[in-house]
Amino acid sequence: MTVMDILEQVKQLELAELDELTEQILDLRIHRKQQTHKAKTGAELVAMLRKMGPIELVDPEIEDPVEWLEAQRQKEADRLKPYWDGDK
Repeated sequence: MTVMDILEQVKQLELAELDELTEQILDLRIHRKQQTHKAKTGAELVAMLRKMGPIELVDPEIEDPVEWLEAQRQKEADRLKPYWDGDK
């Protein structure tokens, strides 16, 4: 049976049956995706971080996390302002 054969059968379903089939197909898809995705262990995460090497901290002088986040948002807004204003 081909996908097209199945689709022809699906076209004959009532709306409620189609909804149920759609839900079951999505559940199946989610279940299969979860089975193929293997969560990394703590040791694997540490190994990945070590491979990355050192990173440059942005604005390390700002100690307050809220202030730091606001500063990063402002930098991004300043960077994008010419596009918002239509200057670019």
